[in-house]
Amino acid sequence: MAAIETVRQLPESLQPRHGVITLFGYGITVRIDRGHLILHDGIGPARREARLPRIGHGLRRLVVIGSDGCVSFAALRWLADQDAAFVMLERDGSVLATTGPVRPSDARLRRSQGCANQTGAAVRISRELISRKLAGQEQVARGRLRDSASADIICRFRSEIPTAQTISAVRQIESQAAAAYWSGWRDVPITFPRTDLARVPEHWRTFGTRKSVLSGSPRLATNPANAMLNYLYALLESEARLAAAALGLDPGLGFIHVDTPARDSLACDLMEVVRPQVDRYVLDWIMQQPLKREWFFEQRDGNCRLMATFAARLSETALMLARAVAPMAEWVARELWSRQRKPANDIAPPTRLTQRHKREAKGAPSFSPPESTPRPETLCRGCGKPLKDGRTHCAQCAVAVATDRLLDAAQKGRAVAHTPQARSKQGVTQRQHRRAEASWLPANQPLWLTAELYANDIQPRLAKMSNSAIASQIGVSRTYAAHIRQGYRPHPRHWRALAQLVGVSAER
Repeated sequence: MAAIETVRQLPESLQPRHGVITLFGYGITVRIDRGHLILHDGIGPARREARLPRIGHGLRRLVVIGSDGCVSFAALRWLADQDAAFVMLERDGSVLATTGPVRPSDARLRRSQGCANQTGAAVRISRELISRKLAGQEQVARGRLRDSASADIICRFRSEIPTAQTISAVRQIESQAAAAYWSGWRDVPITFPRTDLARVPEHWRTFGTRKSVLSGSPRLATNPANAMLNYLYALLESEARLAAAALGLDPGLGFIHVDTPARDSLACDLMEVVRPQVDRYVLDWIMQQPLKREWFFEQRDGNCRLMATFAARLSETALMLARAVAPMAEWVARELWSRQRKPANDIAPPTRLTQRHKREAKGAPSFSPPESTPRPETLCRGCGKPLKDGRTHCAQCAVAVATDRLLDAAQKGRAVAHTPQARSKQGVTQRQHRRAEASWLPANQPLWLTAELYANDIQPRLAKMSNSAIASQIGVSRTYAAHIRQGYRPHPRHWRALAQLVGVSAER
């Protein structure tokens, strides 16, 4: 999903972020020099280099986007020794290669995996994986999309899963629920900074359909949100493949997904449960923050791809996805293990991914706390500049936004003020004031309270009072009180109350 950048940008430093380093560009090199892992990547004259020692490097995943470069055997051994995984992705989002720490495998477990269709384990595993997936989709539809109708449909299909007797029936239920789920995404708005809107195609501004018009499937996305999903799904597939291999399972021998050349069906099965978590991550991003136009590249056929720098940022979710897929991979291994004949004293398969057995032996919780989720960068909705203080606009754009809001509020206020209801209330108020003015007698005014006294002593002090204090003192609107503060002389019947407000009396 990553496109090579055609505009030179300042490269970021090659240091692990959330345990992940992503390499992209041309002439990528991964090699060893005197015990250190040497990394090179970049585009044209913009190059990056890193030198990682064996201790304190913080690297857990090395992701390479593209195939222009070389990786030495010694570098792969270095990564294996450090319990770090290597993931190679094509620029169209497909997984080319994955390799992780070498683990011993149990042939009996793989034999049980191969016989799962005969023992009934395949149907049970398929039902459990899809049931959990539909539960996650229901939560996303109800909690994030606020689409109760779609959530209810997904819930109804999920209730049919336990009665499905074949894998084909499970697939059919899943496809029907998916149609309802993705229909709730259709009108989700995709926002961009105001300065980018002129360069953003119209079909990029909503999520639209999950199927691309270019391929008839989710592949070859035509808008940014679908491109983000495709790339994160590719990362999730690589993590599911690593998880299956670490437990001694065959990543290519699946249950839900049929056998297909050049596809690891079991990895695709395992990632089904975690897909709603990826969906929630993308949905929160596009609902809370704008996307920048420079993060995406549109090919001549309309295929939308991620720029490499943005793909590298999404790669930081790799450890979060690994932590999410690990429990399901271990559950599948235990389910397969329970279906085979074995001595009574055989222990369950080791929990290499979650370390659950070790935690329980120490009296700790079964599962470690979830991996921290990389948060999207806060951007100004006007110009797209990064923000650090939680605001939605930078100082420069905030002025224009505030002006637009004031103009909009003023326009709405004028419209409301001319409605029949408002006119009726104004008439009632004006008639009350006219009656009060007609009933007021100048003889009741104190002799000391003259127009000259009001102008010289009372009016200057009123300028220091608040509009609300003046309005409540004489029973007028705040707008009228503001005029009085600015120098407007009210009817003489209000002078005495205003004199009391500012502390002016006959003994002044």
